[in-house]
Amino acid sequence: MRYVCDVCGYVYDPKTGDPDNGIEPETPFEKVPDTWVCPECGVGKDQFSPEK
Repeated sequence: MRYVCDVCGYVYDPKTGDPDNGIEPETPFEKVPDTWVCPECGVGKDQFSPEK
């Protein structure tokens, strides 16, 4: 499942992860560390919602 940043609309896709910030492809959002922040606007993981 993909997750969307409530602030800027960035989409976290587990298929691609966020390798530039240490999140390998195929990493489910639930396994992303709580210290990770949105690469677009910098808000925390708690500001993301499941994509509808």
